[in-house]
This record gives sequence, C-alpha cells and structure tokens, in this order.
Amino acid sequence: MTLTRELASKVTATHLERDAYVYVRQSTLTQVREHTESLERQYELAAKAQSLGWTARQVVVVDEDLGRSGAEASARKGFQHLVAEVGLGKVGIILGIEVSRLARNNADWYQLLDLCALTDTLIADGDGVYHPADFNDRLVLGLKGTMSEAELHLIRHRLTAGLRHKAAKGELRQGVPVGFVYDEDDSVVLDPDEAVRESIATVFRRFDELGTARQVMLSLHGDNLLLPRRPGGARRITWAPASYPAIHDFLTNPAYAGAFVFGRRRTEKRLDERGRIVSRTRELPREQWEVLIVDHHPGYVSWERYVAIQDELRANWRAPRGEGGGAVREGTALLQGRMRCGRCGRMMQVGYSGAKGVCPRYVCARSKQLYGGEHVCQSLGGRRLEQRVLDELFAVLAPASLAATARALEQADANYRERLAVFELAVERARYGSERARRQFDAVEPENRLVARTLERALEQALVAERQAEAELATQRVRRPTRLTADEAAWLGRAGADIRAIFDAPTTSFRERKQLLRAVIAEVVVTVRNADRQADVDVIFEGGAKTRFTFALNKIGVHSRATDEDTVALVRRLAERYDDKTIAAILSRQGRRTGTDLAFTRSRVQSLRASHAIPLHSSAVTAQSDDVPVLSITAAEKELGVNRTTLYRWLADGFITGEQLTPGGPWHLRITDELRRLIGGEAPEGWVSLDEAARRLGVARQTVLQRVQRGQLRSVYANRGRRKGLRIEMIDAGPGLFATDD
Repeated sequence: MTLTRELASKVTATHLERDAYVYVRQSTLTQVREHTESLERQYELAAKAQSLGWTARQVVVVDEDLGRSGAEASARKGFQHLVAEVGLGKVGIILGIEVSRLARNNADWYQLLDLCALTDTLIADGDGVYHPADFNDRLVLGLKGTMSEAELHLIRHRLTAGLRHKAAKGELRQGVPVGFVYDEDDSVVLDPDEAVRESIATVFRRFDELGTARQVMLSLHGDNLLLPRRPGGARRITWAPASYPAIHDFLTNPAYAGAFVFGRRRTEKRLDERGRIVSRTRELPREQWEVLIVDHHPGYVSWERYVAIQDELRANWRAPRGEGGGAVREGTALLQGRMRCGRCGRMMQVGYSGAKGVCPRYVCARSKQLYGGEHVCQSLGGRRLEQRVLDELFAVLAPASLAATARALEQADANYRERLAVFELAVERARYGSERARRQFDAVEPENRLVARTLERALEQALVAERQAEAELATQRVRRPTRLTADEAAWLGRAGADIRAIFDAPTTSFRERKQLLRAVIAEVVVTVRNADRQADVDVIFEGGAKTRFTFALNKIGVHSRATDEDTVALVRRLAERYDDKTIAAILSRQGRRTGTDLAFTRSRVQSLRASHAIPLHSSAVTAQSDDVPVLSITAAEKELGVNRTTLYRWLADGFITGEQLTPGGPWHLRITDELRRLIGGEAPEGWVSLDEAARRLGVARQTVLQRVQRGQLRSVYANRGRRKGLRIEMIDAGPGLFATDD
C-alpha cells in the first residue's frame, strides 16, 4: 500500500469538516532566536495541512508555547488550549514535526492520545499520519512518546554529568558571594578591597561577642556601619545599612568558611489546592550536601567555627511552646533555656511572679498542655535555686579566674584595634567617594547646569557621609581601654580577680550574665521530691563535668511573711459561702495582698486555706435566715423574674435591702413574702411609673421610693405586659412640693 493511499484511507470527509491544528513549540527563547530552521519547518506544516485537503481558512497555528519546555503541560497554555479543542470535537488533525514538540511527558502524551481516539482526531508528523484509535498507529505513537521522554532524560543527564564531575573536584566556577573574587587562575580569593574584608570580618567578630544575628544588626546600626552587597550577576559592590537577611547570609554561607559546596539545595514539586504544580527550593542538612570540600579557598572563619556558629543560630530559634531554649533575653531568669525536668526530660518553661513581676519560676507544664492533664509535672521558684547554682559555678571557676582575667586584659587592646580598623577603613572609603564626586563635579562645564546640579547634590551627599564616618571614628577612639601600669599588673598577679563581683555588678546586664552562664553550663537537671520538699539538682558543665547537690524547697503554704490575721479571718468567713475563685476576687477588690505582697489568686487562696485548716464551703447547702431563703442575685433573678440590673438599681436606691458578707462581696437577697408581693404580673389600671409619680407629687424619685418603703404609697413591679417596671398607685396628688415626710 502506498503512502498516498494510506493517507486517503485515514483522512475522511468527517475530518475535513473540522479544523487542522498546527502546534509550534521551541524549548527556550535562545532556540527561538537561533534555531530558525526548526521554527520554519514547524510553520511550514500549515502548507502540509492544505495538501491533505484542508483549506487555508481551516488551518489554525498554535504558537503560544514558544520558549517553553515540553516537560510539563501546566505551564503551556497553547497545549492546554489544543487539548480542550480536541475534547470539544473541533479538531480534525494535529500536525507537529515530531512527537517531542507536542509533549516530552508520557502522562500528557497519552491524555492527548485518548482524547484523539475518542473524538476521531488524527495526528501527523514528519513520518506520516496516524489514527490513535487504530491499534498499530497507537503502538507507534506510544513508542515515539516513550522515546521522546527518554531523550529528555538523556539530554539532562549529559548536561549535568559533566557539571557534577567538575563540582566533585572543586573546579566548577560558581557565583561567589561578596567578599570573594576570582583571580587570573580562576581560583577563589578574598576581595582586594580592605573595607569589604574588614566589614565582613566585623560581622563575625560581633557575633562572637553578642551571640545572636539580631544583636549584631542592632550593634552595626548603632555604629552606623554599612555592609557590602553585590546582587546576583552584578560586578559592582554597593554599600547598604545592615539588615537581618544580609547578616544571616554572612553567618550561614559556607563559602565564608573557605568551603566549596555543591548541591545544598533541592527543588521539590507539589500540587497546590488548585491542582497546579508548585516548585519549592529547600535547604538540605549538611550531611546531605552532594559536594563539600573544606579549605577549598581562603575564608573569614575556620570550618570548625562555622559549624559552631550554625549550632548557635539553631539554638537561638524561638523554642516551641512548652520547650526551653532560644536566644538569651532581658528577663531575670538566669537559667532560661538550661533547666531540664528530671521527671519527664523536657525543658522547663520560665514564668515570672512577684509584686513587680521579676521573680523567676521554672515550670514543666508541657504534659498538661499536650495531653490535658490536671497538674503540671513540677515547678519551683528560681531565686534561691539560681543563687545555689551560682555558688557551685563560681567555686569551680575560682582557680581559673586569675588566668582568664589576665588573658582578657591582654586581648583588650588587640580587640580595640580590630574594632577600630573597620571605622578607619570606612573613613577612607568615604573620603574616596567624596574626592571622586568632587572630580566629577569639577569636570562638568559650568554652563551645563542640568548635569552640574545633579553632580552637586551627589558631592554634598558624599561630603555628609565623610563627616559622619569621621565622627564615628572619633567616637570609637574615645573608647580606647585603659592600659594597666606595671604596678597594677603586679598587684593583679598577687590578688587575682573577683569574677563574682563582675557578675553581680550593676553595669552587667542580665543578657551578659546569661551569656556567661551558657558558656560554662550545658544544662541543669532538677527533680522535685514533693514528699519532703527537696530537690535533687545536677549541674552539667560544658565538656561533661557534673556536680550534684540537694536543695531544700519552701513548704507549701508556709511563707517567710505570714498573711495578716484580719485577712485570714475574712477568708474563714467567706469560705463558708464562696469558692476560692470568688474569694480571690473579693480580696482583690478590697486591695488585700498575701504575706509576700502578691495579689490573691484562686491557687493562693487555696494555699492559705490549707495552711490554716479552713474547710471549703459546700455548694449543696442553701443559705437560710429565720426560715427565709437568702438567694444570690443570680438565683433571685430566676426566682422573681426580675432582671439583675433592676435588682442592683433597687439596692442602690434603697427600694429593697440586701446582705453583703463583706464590702466588695456578692449581694444576697432575703426572699420574704413582702418582696414577693411587690412583684406582680401586669400593673393594675391607673397605676403610673416612678417618674410619673414623682412628677405628679412634685417630689424627687428617691422621696417616692421612701414613701413606698414606709407604706405611704402602694407599688408593684409588673414583669408582664407592655407596661413592665415599677408602678405606683396614685389616689390623689397629695400636698405636692411643700409636703413633709414627717
């Protein structure tokens, strides 16, 4: 059978009634610009469609996907449009120079084949015309699709295999971060600009001093120091104020430790909620990096120091709720992030109490938060425990204090010179910038004011930057540490240094104290024995050394200063009727405090009752007084059908009387027959409101209420009908304004 007869048997009148679609695609924009022959061949398929019987008006060219890869259909709008038209039965034939132009993914390819088979659509390439519904043609198209997908894999493998091989030897040329350049031999070296090198070194030195990236940023901002930045692909360095991302990049990029790294990120794909493929780049753990070559080029810190910095940064992360750790903060809890529960092994949380909220307390409440338990694992006050840990610490440090102080004094001047260097280089850079701006301004013709004005503003800005840099340098020179004389150094050698005095000095901040403790103490494990109110404490030092001691805790309910007897007596009376939460609210309203000057809470009232053997009230007991029930406002509201706001107003007006066990306590009402008589259904005809009665009598509202209480006027509270509220019986107007109440 000849090719012409084969084509004639496949192309039918039904196909010719529909349109012919020519699909045109190139993988990249570079191919679109440079591979013009391939592009021409694809557009010439329109003429082939006409030779098969379609008119020029019926030929549709789909070229929306030029410059897009065929690996996925999600990013190819033209292919999606083509598939939609096939599904609607509008396409008679699809033409492409080869299968790889239509798809390099079998999932997309077979979806198209299935739709073409269902809608009787033909597919044509440079080899012939195929009908996907025919078994032999579908077999050929399936093989071509598989080969197209395999070809993409082979292309990628060839491109990346050589790259990975070169990276394994550390010879792959990558973009280097600011602070590094390539020399003539394609080796990575430090930037020849001293200002750039010193600025980056300053970031690492200040992190060693301060311990957190945020504190480094604030320190650089305080000194008005700029950091060098070089955007990707740029060759010129710009200077900008310190930012957290910039400092984090310096501290976490292994290139600054002299290491060559390849494959420390991985691109992952997933489907979002709309069904679209989303790519995400994820940082890999250090042990999963493809290539890591230490000491590949000069660095700003050693590899060991880089690893230690990563551990410090990770430890500074905000710990999950209920866990200890995180960066040192301004709170007074010295063992923050170092206290571990000896029962469950979790890190203990920090809380603060006391009149000013500065007394630390360590609590292990993670199990309660996670599993909904009723009690915390264990808790204890922090002040006395911290002092005992400090005693153990400084006892261990005493032999090393002299040597440490001597080394610190020797390094003080060297550290000062290192710190000063960055400011001196900043002045040099600012002077160069101002001189360069001056030369540009002097070179412009005076008549060309359009350019001269711009250069004049640039010169003024450069001069301001120079003066500011000189002022910062002068400020730093004033801070030069005082050198010890020979006599002072000799005295220090004989007397030693008191680290405890430095630790307790008012000028030492809590942040600095915590940094010192963290440098020496790994963690403190505490186990509370509730039976005898003792705590077993293990202090574990960096390096593995450990010391243990037993610590006596305060007994529950026993305080160094007892609560006053008047408050205890009041709690005893209140406990007969109220629960601990209500008692705490009453005591707080009266401004009463515990013996340790703390505000009363439910737990503190409970502790006070336990220490004074005060029983809790029974909620089953109903208060009675002379066989007359005494109800709370809430119970009276339900019993009488009167809103509590009205009851409180009647109490304030003196219309009814109530009982209060103590000022600030809840009100209780005696439910007497007289009170019930005052509450009725609907008001009788002719009875008026309180305001109307006061107006008719010419007296104040309070006077009307007093007359009602004395029985001179009859009243009722209507709780049904449209005229709800207090109603007064008016027989006659009475003597009016000049009447007396005698």
